Amino acid sequence: MAEQEFFGHIIEGEEVESVDGGRFDVWNPWTQEVWAEAAEGGAEDARRAIASARRAFDEGPWPRMGRVERAKAIHRLADLMEDRADDLAGYDSRNMAKPFAQAKHDVGRSVHNLRFFADHQRDNMGQVFPMDSGHHSYSEFGPAGVVAAISPWNFPLMMPTWKIAPAIAWGNTCIIKPSEDTPASVTLLGRLAVEAGFPPGVLNVLNGYGAPVGSTLTGDDRVDRVTFTRSSVTGKKVMESASTHLAPVSLELGGKGANIVFDDADIDNAVYWAVEAIFRNSGQICLAGSRLFVQDGIYDEFMKRFKEAAEALPIGDPFDPEVKFSALASRKHYEKVKSYVDGVPGDGGTIVTGGADESGKWLVRPTIITGLPLTADAYCQEIFGPVCVVNRFSDEDEVVGMANDTRYGLNAMLFTENLSRAHRVSSRLPAGTVWVNCFFIRDLRTPFGGVGDSGVGREGGDFSREFFTEPKAVVMQIAR
Repeated sequence: MAEQEFFGHIIEGEEVESVDGGRFDVWNPWTQEVWAEAAEGGAEDARRAIASARRAFDEGPWPRMGRVERAKAIHRLADLMEDRADDLAGYDSRNMAKPFAQAKHDVGRSVHNLRFFADHQRDNMGQVFPMDSGHHSYSEFGPAGVVAAISPWNFPLMMPTWKIAPAIAWGNTCIIKPSEDTPASVTLLGRLAVEAGFPPGVLNVLNGYGAPVGSTLTGDDRVDRVTFTRSSVTGKKVMESASTHLAPVSLELGGKGANIVFDDADIDNAVYWAVEAIFRNSGQICLAGSRLFVQDGIYDEFMKRFKEAAEALPIGDPFDPEVKFSALASRKHYEKVKSYVDGVPGDGGTIVTGGADESGKWLVRPTIITGLPLTADAYCQEIFGPVCVVNRFSDEDEVVGMANDTRYGLNAMLFTENLSRAHRVSSRLPAGTVWVNCFFIRDLRTPFGGVGDSGVGREGGDFSREFFTEPKAVVMQIAR
């Protein structure tokens, strides 16, 4: 039997064990086997990482480095990631059964995150405010300090880089805590940062569980910013913990995205994106279009094509190049998703296709549900799996009312060839992002985040600059 891989913490530029030597198993959800071990951090390990990041910020060269030099260092890391793209993608596929082609795509987007923010901070300008009183004012954006970043398991590399890239680009030091389910690719990222020449303490990787590692990070007054992506329930606890020392937080939390298809939509395009929006990554996307609304005039034809497309998805080993759909990320998550599907008949709904696989795999097949009341758990709660609840509608006012009947507001989609309707309905949907005739297309300059239980704050472009810096006004007298 091959020796298992080990993923330690990256602290002070070195890969280390936990203080107490603790480790936890890393599972392959497709084979249902343990393939690696990771260092199980505790409160003392978290304090070590904070001390390292604090020292690197207070005494080290990174915050004092020129913008061009810092951008070059981040681009070196991006180059190394491209060189190791297959290894990074392979880790994500093994860690959470993400099809390899999708994982490789995520690596590309992760590299883009780094390159974008490296260039964004290098080329960004402050503002000048002319004054009539013989004075001159302008703004500066200096780094905020130590950033604690806590990322989810569904995009093990891409989400951490979304947080790390702007934090370090603007001169902060960072501690990233990946999910305990998916430590591999982020640990490799930390190793590559050392190889790229990052000064010790600039990027620390801390493996472990939310308690005590995450809670220690968020509650320590040496941490200046907290950025978190995961469930709404945990996000509220993070916000409470950070409030003890008034650290600003950026929270991207749950979603229950509405996907609205009007009669005049390009039906082929709408079906394609409806499949991507709920079945890509086995539905484990906070932005998933899990509530699908189809107008009466095309409902029957759309549902026929949607069902056929769902059933045609190749399912299997994530390393099979033909596979586009695989197991859920863990036994615990499989049991959660399955429980929602199992409850559908009792709530009056119909499973059109899909359901839990009977092979013993942690697999819920692409699932389409109709007939559920709008109060059913599977309709209201974030399932975070390949489960789409479909309703029909007659007119614009009706569907806007149904789409907005949720405590979440992360994203929405709508499909129409009517330009006026596209603008009108987009404005009526209280969501952080509205996609029209597409899904998951990102412009990193734009704001990203949610409203309601979907989060607090925005990141992306200048919005990330505002969060990861301490904006300062400088006012000068220029006339005597």
